[in-house]
Amino acid sequence: MDEDTSRHIVQVLRMKKGEKINLTDGKGNLLTCAISEDHKKHCAVSVESRMQGSKSKGNVAIGISLLKNANRFEWFLEKATEIGIDEIIPLICERTEKEKFRHDRMQTILVSAMIQSQQCWLPVLHEPIAYELLFRQEEVANVSKKFIAHCAEGEKINLADGVKESQLSQILLIGPEGDFTIEEIELALRHHFILVALGQTRLRTETAGVVAAAILKIG
Repeated sequence: MDEDTSRHIVQVLRMKKGEKINLTDGKGNLLTCAISEDHKKHCAVSVESRMQGSKSKGNVAIGISLLKNANRFEWFLEKATEIGIDEIIPLICERTEKEKFRHDRMQTILVSAMIQSQQCWLPVLHEPIAYELLFRQEEVANVSKKFIAHCAEGEKINLADGVKESQLSQILLIGPEGDFTIEEIELALRHHFILVALGQTRLRTETAGVVAAAILKIG
């Protein structure tokens, strides 16, 4: 184990040589191991059994604007991981107020949330992408069900009503504090995105992300 993990196992969990521990690589592999060396800087284990964790067939991605308050964005990452979102795409929209992105720190938050929620699949965290470039990505073009949530007036369906087949791949876009611009909404419509609402109240960006994650993954 690396030094941070070794310290957590030996000093925080106070585990000793011979005790059993479950480990994962975040790619679906769940390992049952026995501690063979309980050193706080280089704990070692021996693998006793291995199994592949189950994963839902429908890939769920959320594209969400970076936020001025990084703590709020990190909160969203933690909760989306606990819910089981497969991909998170940070967006840089016209009204996005902050573009700084500490990928290493964000990745650490995802790993911690995955472990805390006892999962063996780590969400894919993409590098931030300019909103208009998102639609040029082949992976986005091939998604089965595509949604965009916004606060502007107009005809929309409830996201819960639009999610009918959980086995399909899905993506949902959520804008910044100032919402998407009309031009950004129209761009999504031209790429066959469906306009959706997430309820009767106006939600913060990070709250909208968690609500959307729960609807898409849990139904």
